[in-house]
Amino acid sequence: MAAVPETHHLSEVEVTPMHAPIAAMVECGDVRTIADKTVEAVRRAFLDHLVILIRGQQLTVPELLAFGRRFGELTPAAPVHQGQKPREFPELAVISNVVENGVAIGGLGDGEAVWHTDSCFNEVPPSASILHALEIPSSGGDTGFSNMYLALETLAPELRRAVHGRTIKHDQRYTSGGQLRPGYTGAEDIRATPGPCHPVVRQHPETGCSALYLGRRPHAHVTDLPLAESETLLDALWAHATKAEFTWHHQWRVGDILIWDNRCAMHRRDAFDPQSRRIMHRTQCKGSPVVEADAKSFTPHLRGHQNFQGDKKC
Repeated sequence: MAAVPETHHLSEVEVTPMHAPIAAMVECGDVRTIADKTVEAVRRAFLDHLVILIRGQQLTVPELLAFGRRFGELTPAAPVHQGQKPREFPELAVISNVVENGVAIGGLGDGEAVWHTDSCFNEVPPSASILHALEIPSSGGDTGFSNMYLALETLAPELRRAVHGRTIKHDQRYTSGGQLRPGYTGAEDIRATPGPCHPVVRQHPETGCSALYLGRRPHAHVTDLPLAESETLLDALWAHATKAEFTWHHQWRVGDILIWDNRCAMHRRDAFDPQSRRIMHRTQCKGSPVVEADAKSFTPHLRGHQNFQGDKKC
């Protein structure tokens, strides 16, 4: 029988874990006016639960960015397919399918966004993503998350040996929606694609714990392995890391803010009706270089809420 999540009180914050091995609801009042000690409690929940949901927030772009800066320095948003004029707010990405006067107001459209980690194609990926819902469709467009701490902890011994000391090359050319980024062309040999190499098992710089770091499945390559062996290993890792037992899916409401930890969580998005409107604002916090952890004697993530079976910390 699944355990009933307990609500924890941290300063002026209430944290209620989801019925899942990842994510928690955080009640902290109006994020525009919260005190520094409240921000610290929210950050503690973020580190413990990997994904936090804050509801009922009606924010302008400057207010969202100001809130984001309380979690760290913001990074410029990656270029996307959109015909808008130069952005007034470089740290803001508009995630939307809406077209006005023949011009897309944002990027990533209405299709499925497969499992991925944000901006893994950068030498220094962002630490956190903050996504705010302005308009949502009546159905579809849900966002799923997977716990990469837990995926590593439960990895079969033979796979753990296989990834020890390995790195993955992360393709810079494509978005999570599969679109070719501006300024790039396709390549036949994925081993020749532009992008950094990151360790398959990374150490979280704040928790000290170890997590799988897979990035994106399409166009990835395990360096120093023949292509066929790389594909076989990646297929096995992705089949494991995206199991339902590691995941939680969020159905959006207007005013929702989700904050997730790109260093230990992956996410995806369901497709939705292209005739409906979905407008989201996203900003991201600057990260630190990806540091390898030992896949054979890793540090598990022991803090946070109980998993959905209620039998251990995760």
